[in-house]
Amino acid sequence: MFRLTVDSDIELSLPEHHDAPQLFALIDSNRARLRQWLAWVDGVTSPDSLSGYISGARAQWAAEDGYTTLVRYRGELAGSLGQHNLNHTIRAVEMGYWMGEAFGGQGVMTRASRALIEIAFGRQGLNRVEIRAATGNRPSQAVAERLGFVREGQIRDGQWLYDHYVDMYVYGMLARDWGAAA
Repeated sequence: MFRLTVDSDIELSLPEHHDAPQLFALIDSNRARLRQWLAWVDGVTSPDSLSGYISGARAQWAAEDGYTTLVRYRGELAGSLGQHNLNHTIRAVEMGYWMGEAFGGQGVMTRASRALIEIAFGRQGLNRVEIRAATGNRPSQAVAERLGFVREGQIRDGQWLYDHYVDMYVYGMLARDWGAAA
């Protein structure tokens, strides 16, 4: 099973079904904040509602189609970091993340993201990693910027959130630029 020690404080691992109660508690305690930026939050109604997410993450990894991980900070579940829309033809992937408010401002997601990007450009042999962040989501933008991603543009009405659209910034990093940025 996939487990990666990022540093002495941070570990990434595939979610397991026994993680569901703790994951639900983290989402539920951050529901209002997460709901501003993530369209799936209302669908998380109980620990059991995370079963498909967990099974999907494990199937994705087994098929070598990317990573969806839980982020632990000093042993405590802090958030999630993963890849989606992996395109083998152009060797590109989107990366997304979220974190509980209590873990913000400590560089946790930046350090965790750096480790997953290293895998993308190394083990996976990808050429491009993309991060999309709502134009109002400054903490998510800050992670991309700290990692040296280039803000390449803006997608108007790029995401539907419950009852309205939000614009998205697109950040990109190419394999040839990663060493200089890291």
